[in-house]
Amino acid sequence: MKLVLTFAIVIVAAAAFSSGTSSLSFDALAQDPKKPQDTYTLSRESKLGQVAFSHLNHTGKNRNSEGTGPSECIECHHTAQPAAEAAKHPPLKTAWPADRTTTLTAELLATDPNAAGAVCRDCHARAGEKPKLLPEIPQIKLEVGTELLALTNQQAYHRNCAGCHDQIVKTRADVTPPTSKKCTACHKRSAA
Repeated sequence: MKLVLTFAIVIVAAAAFSSGTSSLSFDALAQDPKKPQDTYTLSRESKLGQVAFSHLNHTGKNRNSEGTGPSECIECHHTAQPAAEAAKHPPLKTAWPADRTTTLTAELLATDPNAAGAVCRDCHARAGEKPKLLPEIPQIKLEVGTELLALTNQQAYHRNCAGCHDQIVKTRADVTPPTSKKCTACHKRSAA
C-alpha cells in the first residue's frame, strides 16, 4: 500500500512538472529553507493548465492512503531515504545521494535544510532533456508486456500522484481525490 501511495505521489509530482517547462515556485522555500511552501505551482506550461499542489494539505491532514495521518515525506520524495528502503518499493530504487543513511521527515528537514536531497527534475527530466544527476532518464518495465517506459517528469508525476489518488478511491469511501481520469480537477487554465 505504501509503495502504491509513494509511487502515486511521485506521479502527481511528475504531472506537475509535465507538459512544457515544469517549474516549481520556490520563493517561500528560499525565505525559510527549513520549511516547505504551503502550495507549489506546477506544470506552468501545460496545455491543460497549471496545477496548484497543496503541500500543506498532504503533510498536515489525514492524506495517507489509510486516512489515519498525513502523507510521509518519502511517499513523494522517494530518493530521500536509504537505497535499501527505496528498493523495497519497486519500481523505486534510487536514493540521493547514493550513500544516504537518513530518511526524510519534517523533523529532519527542520534541522537540516538539505535533507530533501534531489528534486524530481534532477532525475526525471523533460522528454528530450538529460537529467542533472543520472546519465539518462530512469526507465521502468510496464505492468503489462515487456515495453520500457521512460519516467520523464510528466510520467513520474502522473504515475505517482494519480496512482496514489486512484488507490485511495479504491480503498476509502470517505474521500474523493481527483483521479487519473479527471485531468482538469488538478490542471487549471488561468483566465486570459
